[in-house]
Amino acid sequence: MRKFIFKDGNRELLLPVTPPSFTITHGIKIETIHIHTLGDVNIAGYGTLAAIKIDCLFPAQPYPFALTDENPYTYVKTFQKFCDKRKVIRFVIPDTPVNLPVLVESIAYSERDGTHDVYATLTLREYRQLNAVKVEQSGTENQPRPAAAAIDKPTAYTVESGDTLSSICRKLYGDANLYPKVADANGLTNPHLIFPEQILSMPDKSQLVSGR
Repeated sequence: MRKFIFKDGNRELLLPVTPPSFTITHGIKIETIHIHTLGDVNIAGYGTLAAIKIDCLFPAQPYPFALTDENPYTYVKTFQKFCDKRKVIRFVIPDTPVNLPVLVESIAYSERDGTHDVYATLTLREYRQLNAVKVEQSGTENQPRPAAAAIDKPTAYTVESGDTLSSICRKLYGDANLYPKVADANGLTNPHLIFPEQILSMPDKSQLVSGR
């Protein structure tokens, strides 16, 4: 019998009956963008958070396969409380890779056959803590960023991982605000969508500035 455990701090809640089924989704975010002269391109992003769905039985009878004879609505109220209070709990299935902090997105429940047993479906979402980005400061005064040498003739630039169009313009022209002009020069309908190994045409800075 496989155990399904929900941990709330030092407290553990064990499902009284091993669920007949559960589903966990794991994947990455894939974004489709349209590149001029290339067409649609799929760009692989970072991992998505797991979505979990569990079909449960909260029995009202002392069945031999049930781990407890707790009132079935005790479980319903507990999961409703987790949901309403936006409580982060840990979901664990021993002897599997499942050991995740989760939020209870919803619980749907019903009685079906006059036994007073409660059939429920739990929908869980993996939780990820959002941490603020710390910006390092070397002093109390703002120091000007040294400007890079401006391009004095048209050239090509190969996009690297982590680049944005504005960071490229800052690096090559010393002016991040020129990115819309560079986007126009390359036929980019969305200047925020560039990808590694993409080759960009970088015009002479004087041409971009004069076109403002």
